[in-house]
Amino acid sequence: MESSSQEEISVEDEAVDKSSFKTCNQIAFYRRQKHLCPGKSLYQALLDTVELSDSSVKFQIINEECKVPLLVELYEIEGNIFRLKVNEIAPLKPRYQVPDVLIKEPANLRLTISQKDAGKLVLSCSSEDQHIHITANPFQMQLVSKNEIVLSINTNGLLYFEHLQHPPQIRESTLQKKADGSADSSEENQEDLGLWEEKFGSFLDIKASGPSSVGLDFSLHGYEHVCGIPQHAETLLLKNTSDNDPYRLYNLDVFGYKIHSKMGIYGSVPLLLAHKPDRTIGVFWLNSSETLVEIATKAAAEAGLSRTPDLSKQRVLPQTDVRWMSESGIIDAFILMGPHSFDTFKQYAELTGTQSLPPLFSLGYHQCRWNYEDENDVKEVDAGFDKYSIPYDVIWLDIEHTDGKRYFTWDKKKFCSPDNMQTKLMKKKRKLVVIVDPHIKVDPQYAIYAEAKGKGYFVKDRTGKDFEGLCWPGLSSYLDFTNPSVREWYADQFAFKNYKGSSEILFVWNDMNEPSVFRGVELTMQKDAVHHGTWEHREVHNLYGFYQQMATAEGLIRRSGELERPFVLTRSFFAGSQKYGAIWTGDNKADWSYLKISIPMLLTISMVGISFCGADVGGFIGNPSPELLVRWYQAGALQPFFRGHADMRTKRREPWLFGKENTQIIREAIKERYSLLPYLYLLFYRAHTAAEPVMRPVWVEFPKELKTFGIEDEYMLGNALLVYPVTEPKATAVDIFLPGSQEIWYDFRRFRRLEGQGTLKIPVTLNSIPVIQRGGTIIPLKTSVGKSTEWMTDVPYELHAALDNKETATGELYLDDGHSFQYLHKKQFLLRKFTFQECIFSSRCADEKGQFHTKCVVEQVLILGMKKHPSSVMARIHAGKDKAVAFTYDARSSVLTLKNLSLNISIDWEIEIK
Repeated sequence: MESSSQEEISVEDEAVDKSSFKTCNQIAFYRRQKHLCPGKSLYQALLDTVELSDSSVKFQIINEECKVPLLVELYEIEGNIFRLKVNEIAPLKPRYQVPDVLIKEPANLRLTISQKDAGKLVLSCSSEDQHIHITANPFQMQLVSKNEIVLSINTNGLLYFEHLQHPPQIRESTLQKKADGSADSSEENQEDLGLWEEKFGSFLDIKASGPSSVGLDFSLHGYEHVCGIPQHAETLLLKNTSDNDPYRLYNLDVFGYKIHSKMGIYGSVPLLLAHKPDRTIGVFWLNSSETLVEIATKAAAEAGLSRTPDLSKQRVLPQTDVRWMSESGIIDAFILMGPHSFDTFKQYAELTGTQSLPPLFSLGYHQCRWNYEDENDVKEVDAGFDKYSIPYDVIWLDIEHTDGKRYFTWDKKKFCSPDNMQTKLMKKKRKLVVIVDPHIKVDPQYAIYAEAKGKGYFVKDRTGKDFEGLCWPGLSSYLDFTNPSVREWYADQFAFKNYKGSSEILFVWNDMNEPSVFRGVELTMQKDAVHHGTWEHREVHNLYGFYQQMATAEGLIRRSGELERPFVLTRSFFAGSQKYGAIWTGDNKADWSYLKISIPMLLTISMVGISFCGADVGGFIGNPSPELLVRWYQAGALQPFFRGHADMRTKRREPWLFGKENTQIIREAIKERYSLLPYLYLLFYRAHTAAEPVMRPVWVEFPKELKTFGIEDEYMLGNALLVYPVTEPKATAVDIFLPGSQEIWYDFRRFRRLEGQGTLKIPVTLNSIPVIQRGGTIIPLKTSVGKSTEWMTDVPYELHAALDNKETATGELYLDDGHSFQYLHKKQFLLRKFTFQECIFSSRCADEKGQFHTKCVVEQVLILGMKKHPSSVMARIHAGKDKAVAFTYDARSSVLTLKNLSLNISIDWEIEIK
């Protein structure tokens, strides 16, 4: 492989030993913060400094030991959100505050003082039953709702704030020993604490601003079930952390990451959710530096407001203490007060935005490999899908398609006619995704490098030179995406005139953007590298991939004249990444345990706003058995992002290579996905407009049912389908929990009602996984599937109505052109509501603003749980004549099928059953 550094780069540079990554006790700011033990806080609130304005309450707190005052700012934000900021009053230089993640400056409400004395301040909120209680000494805060303490802050006295200091006047390197070989005790202490320098292996991190870490504890009263803070290969419910084993939020390239580990991997979203039967709340810690989170759930006496509580009447309730620790920045925390889970999701979206509405093709199946060798390979794989009648929408090209890993270029021998290749795909109504990584090959003859170098667009090292590290091209520089000018320039590179050989069907995959630096410290960029505005990399590390995806999405939008929706997949992400596209779980293994852990991983990512997520089907690393591959296709087909992908060292694994029987099973799984696209598209519309996760834990739909809280082997796809992927080899039966004592559940494929409640043992074969429709829902499907999504535009719909115990059902259908922004700018969309009640099935407009028209029709309706054979069925179109409807009724399964309806999807109609 060509390398301008004359060093051979291989996959082994990424597949490094786990000792290349820090354990938490090797992180200096963590060791420093752990010196502060739970107890009385050193901070005292100076209530005589309180300032009240229309938008906030501000006051000072002071550390009793160092006497440095800090400014506390409190805000109530519209929508039942509270914000707490803590910063230095007069820092030596500004401390980093995360930009660009919040979609707008939040709308603040006025807080008022209802009580104030020497030791206490009580603030009244916009809702009369909510208050904030502030205690002066020690400084503590409580959020109170309906006389119940929901959350308290600094209860354990773990507020920690390292104010910026002048560097020591005379300071030798803490790594140098005295000439006599002994070490000064203060030097030993400096090295242990890592105040100004920190060593890991052969790497030295020079801290220009010195120690600047922050931390704070939150006590969640009555809560023992907490989740969120991805990305970790861990269970849905967060576990109690022991010393030296907190959850780490630090984006890293971890090839074949370890399962059940709290180490940080590719992405970070510092949002924690807590749930109990009557409330869901969230804590969003807006900090992009390395962050560690400790969790301790315990039994505690019921928190009360009385100064002299009656101990005989106090209940013992669970309490979860959460300690956040970040290397730098300020304390900027948002409390999402719910009270319901969907309220909490919406509150977070009000801050960081909703999931972008993806183009419809991207909800189809994606076929990827590192690497499809050349244009002929692409042609043959594409033809294979047609030969074996398997739908797919997108074929992907990894790094080998480029000219020597120079992104925005093509290998002149292997991909000599990229325009022609894309034209052939376009004729088949299919798309191409290519990889575009953030590292740029150091090569003065490479136009992208030369231009970026000339403009000063690369991240610098601490001496002011361009930071250089090794990645796939060899020696590389890294674009500074934190710079708005770099993002503007980068977006322009996707213009057709600049990206030669690209077309409107070419979309983008941003990989290696943690950023990954081979043979670098923890396989990433050194923290003392310098970004735009002279901010050190330590401040912005977790934002790097977020910014690359932002710039890429903008580039794809811009190349279309602002008309077309982009598709961008990113490996690294942060809070707010949902606005720009999709993410996946990175370099997983072809092992049953990775299939199993992918479910809680995706559920966790979904709950923090990023609905468009998936895992590499089959596992990226290694060769799956045919059974594992089949089971992974069945799972992936019922998850938001659906892509098969494999490492270059694996055997080829296109869906037809595992024998006739397995090909048939995989084909059916993919075809079922395509038939369900109307329902999936509706769910993405709901995610886009109402922040509802596409894939969600069972407890979200059944919040009062304790048995659902820890379930992570089954999940809800929207509100209507319960999915149970089979994650064990040679399974003949699975135990499924059906929640809701009043719920009725139906087999999605056989339409029969499932008898029983609670845990049911359901037989399974290799042919399919259990999918169960919830009574009371109506699901839209396509009656047949095509070669890709675009072939299915005019295919008729069928509706599956599953009746609840009141013999009613409701559902929706969302429709637009599937690719443009006209749904937004010109109201070119259609939202229909279907209702079955008192034996009348009706279709009505659910949003009068929508003006999209379609010739598409509802051809068939299935009503599950219909208890009697009808005597007649009549269809009535608004202002039209009644029409008799052909139907069949299966008394054994209680299914009524209405046929040959030809009812236009965009007009009002009803069907009366007598």
